[in-house]
Formats: sequence, C-alpha cells, structure tokens
Amino acid sequence: MEAGCNIDMKDHKVNGGLVKVINVSGFLDAHSFPEVEKALNTVVDKGSYHLVLNLGGLDYISSAGLGVLIGVAKKVREKKGDLKLSQLPEKIYRIVNLLGFSRILDIFNTDEEALSAFKDRG
Repeated sequence: MEAGCNIDMKDHKVNGGLVKVINVSGFLDAHSFPEVEKALNTVVDKGSYHLVLNLGGLDYISSAGLGVLIGVAKKVREKKGDLKLSQLPEKIYRIVNLLGFSRILDIFNTDEEALSAFKDRG
C-alpha cells in the first residue's frame, strides 16, 4: 500500500443548492493531514458549506486526521452548512465511535443517504 491520501471531488445539486461529495482514500495521518486540511479549507473558503466526505477508501486515520474532520465540521456549521460522513470502513467507524465523534458528526452508509439528509433540512 502506498502512503498518503487521495482526494476527488464532485458537485451534486440538492434542493437547488450545491453539495460537494469529497472522496478521501489512503492514509489520513500526520504526513497527509495538512494536504487534506488545505484542500477542504479551500473548498469552504470558496463558499461550499455543504459537504459529504466519503471515507470508503480510507485505510487509516490518525488523531490528526480526526482533528481535520472536526475542524472542518465546525467551520461549515458556523456558516450554516454541515459536514456529513459516508461509507466509513468498519475499522474507521469503530475509532470514530469509540472517541465519541459519532455524536458530533453525522455518519451515513451511502453518499445518497448523506445527500438526502441535506434535502431533509430544506
């Protein structure tokens, strides 16, 4: 397995608004988190406050990586947006849940379910 993290973004229309679905794969660790944090902050700084982070391809997440998720969630919520997580691998979900982050972050099985949650909020 190669180290590092890959990011891929796609736009989706939900209730006439834009939701970015961001796929993160690989290792979100002390070495890769600055790149991921910069990419996510750039998206937010450009006005995208509704994000779905698909972590289905993530093999590992460190405390620094979890910190990025919490930081971005806080930033978009301050702008009346939200960050939703989808397709967490079981081992990643266990870590997120164990640390209590599942009470802070909305977690969905699929991108479609996460996108629907934005629909439901109107």
